[in-house]
Amino acid sequence: MARTRLAILYGGRSAEHQVSVVSARSVMEALDPDRFEVVPIAITRDGAWLLPDRSPLELTASDGTLPEVEAAGRELAVRPEEGVGGVDVVFPILHGPLGEDGTVQGLFELADLPYVGSGVLASALAMDKAMAKVVLAQAGLPQGPYLVVPERDWEAGPERVAAEVAGRLTYPVFTKPARLGSSIGISKVKTPDELAAGLGAAFAHDNKALVEQGIAARELECGVLGNDRPEASVVGEVIPSHEFYDFEAKYLDDALKLEIPAQVPEGVRAQVRELSLRAFQALDCEGFARVDFFYEEATGRVLLNEVNTIPGFTPKSMFPMLWAASGLAYPDLVARLVDLAVERHAARRR
Repeated sequence: MARTRLAILYGGRSAEHQVSVVSARSVMEALDPDRFEVVPIAITRDGAWLLPDRSPLELTASDGTLPEVEAAGRELAVRPEEGVGGVDVVFPILHGPLGEDGTVQGLFELADLPYVGSGVLASALAMDKAMAKVVLAQAGLPQGPYLVVPERDWEAGPERVAAEVAGRLTYPVFTKPARLGSSIGISKVKTPDELAAGLGAAFAHDNKALVEQGIAARELECGVLGNDRPEASVVGEVIPSHEFYDFEAKYLDDALKLEIPAQVPEGVRAQVRELSLRAFQALDCEGFARVDFFYEEATGRVLLNEVNTIPGFTPKSMFPMLWAASGLAYPDLVARLVDLAVERHAARRR
């Protein structure tokens, strides 16, 4: 049987560039060479698309950092004979803006190419946490209190914004970019005096920020897989060694603990799985997603945090570990994602 020619698109221009490289390497290592012919396509931080001289499998980095795409390779040309040639499916392992936000998904739709993951609308909604919260609230999903702060509003009246935060939320709060992931640009703001610094860190990555109520809760996560009839994985818990689940805790700290399955009451696990499927369908997601929650033990409340349409695939990433614990090993998970991409493309053509 002919092998599937699978393009792995990785790197990208967002602040999550390095995470993408590590995810791509992990996926490539898991692919069955008898079934897949892999075509690595790198995107540099400057936005150049390359057939790289060295694949993600060969990239390394110094201690305490993550690898990056090298600016060495053959840049993709417009003429097909000088470019990548034909591919059957694209797997965009691009985290963050200009990759996870519907931009490249629109390109693949125009090219009539099957691709792994959600379509344009769901990708754009889930990437923009402020807009996602509106849609999820309309669907009746429970969420914590928050405030959206455009950078222009902060610049025009920081005192007014600070007063609104104080009037609607209770410190500590968390500030974060509205359109980024991997916990980049997030700050725990403990007092009003720290608000400016927290928003400044968020605005360094986006011109729209969220201020979210700090919640004393456990962090639970669930994987979703499928198109029209999605399934939910077992539920896992993140137990960070840092004060909160920041970038270093996610990718650089060996002390991070992921508890799978989460040691919470069965009713809580069932609620998380149900809400994960509802959130997935409310945003019109397809293929896969990871859905994150807060669980307040004191009250028993489960609150939806966010939906990630291209969750990390690094060795420390929760999504593949959740599905492994659900009986779907990493290589079979990746193959299933490719099958779902082909299935959706065929359905749309019909």
